[in-house]
Amino acid sequence: MTQILTKNPPESDDFPAARRIIQETIEARDHELWDINQKIHSTPELAYSEHQAHDNITSMLQSLGFSVTPHAHGLPTSFIAEYGTGGRVVAFNAEYDALPEIGHACGHNLIAMMSIASFLGLAEALKTYGIPGRVRLIGTPAEEGGGGKLKVIDAGAFRDVNACLMTHPGPPDACVGFTGDAYMPTLANHKTTVRFTGKAAHAAVAPWEGVNALDAAVLAYNGISALRQQIHPVNRVHCVVSDGGKRPNVIPATAAMDCYVRSPTLGSANDLLARVKRCFDGAALQTGCEVEVQMINTYADLRPNPTICTVYADEMARMGSEVKCDLRSSGVPGSTDQGNVSYECPAFQAYVAIPAEPGCKNHTPGFTAVAGTREAHDLCIAAAKGMALVGWKVLADDDVALQVKNNFQTDKMLRDQGKDPRSLESTY
Repeated sequence: MTQILTKNPPESDDFPAARRIIQETIEARDHELWDINQKIHSTPELAYSEHQAHDNITSMLQSLGFSVTPHAHGLPTSFIAEYGTGGRVVAFNAEYDALPEIGHACGHNLIAMMSIASFLGLAEALKTYGIPGRVRLIGTPAEEGGGGKLKVIDAGAFRDVNACLMTHPGPPDACVGFTGDAYMPTLANHKTTVRFTGKAAHAAVAPWEGVNALDAAVLAYNGISALRQQIHPVNRVHCVVSDGGKRPNVIPATAAMDCYVRSPTLGSANDLLARVKRCFDGAALQTGCEVEVQMINTYADLRPNPTICTVYADEMARMGSEVKCDLRSSGVPGSTDQGNVSYECPAFQAYVAIPAEPGCKNHTPGFTAVAGTREAHDLCIAAAKGMALVGWKVLADDDVALQVKNNFQTDKMLRDQGKDPRSLESTY
């Protein structure tokens, strides 16, 4: 397996001093960063309802002298802050929505904190040196299924962005021997709601007069279970029955399922979705029901920019926090709307390991607990420094910026051909 596919980058004239300024600024703001981390963690809010998180973050930024646009992009819980003029644009995405019942089990309190920290560090470097360039912090609500970044994309927030960065926490067993991972592709994910419509009848007196919609849902579920035997192991299909009737003595006239269809690329996800839809259609045909498939949203596969990844790995190594960077890695089988951002502009989502106990992976109560600890915060502060240092290189180093752009253009050609991002070797 290829590890840390990098070579030492040429230093721009002021980069050693800029590196020190960025790191010292983030360290100096640790009190405020810990405070915002804890506020978000202790008050979990669901998708598009992150009002306290929105208000706490925007108030913090305003108290530090930044101009902030609250309720941005037509979303009550989005915001935007920017510093600098002209030049290239580096954006950091802040997530802060939680999961139902188990709170910040995906560590979005840490994601928000890291992006805020990177924004503060890079803004101070721009202020010190006065070079052309802008750093932008974007509040992106509703990552947990709600597709907040899709709405932010539609509002045009990434049209002028030269690099978009964020980092996600997870358990240490995903990057054994390293403090994190710079290159973490994810799967594309089609989210659907499927509704079957039949005819109600008394289940005991005249069941023959009914058309059982629940039977259609069960047949579709079992059809998908059989389909799983014939799909490639990298693919994922998972469903729940969200409506199966109200009373056992009434033939259900309606039933519904929520279904996620995941695959390494949007193209292969489209192909898999077509096969899943045939399970829905077959179940409707067998039972005599009508079927309607509603697309909720689609998360594109995350296609990390190789130059961003390798520069991040270099900078983390300089700080003594070596991260894995295997540009042939299959990444993780989850999905994120940061993938859609990676289709709009050069982007990545790095991974930082926090001290979760075995069995306490993301989306478990155990991960919620560790995401609120001081140790997790400190590990994420290091990752925030790494992101800010990458941002400086993109703004200050023309060669790095060009390599990032070239990677993105090459990957766009691969996307148009339906190819996996691991087909792209780093040119950095």
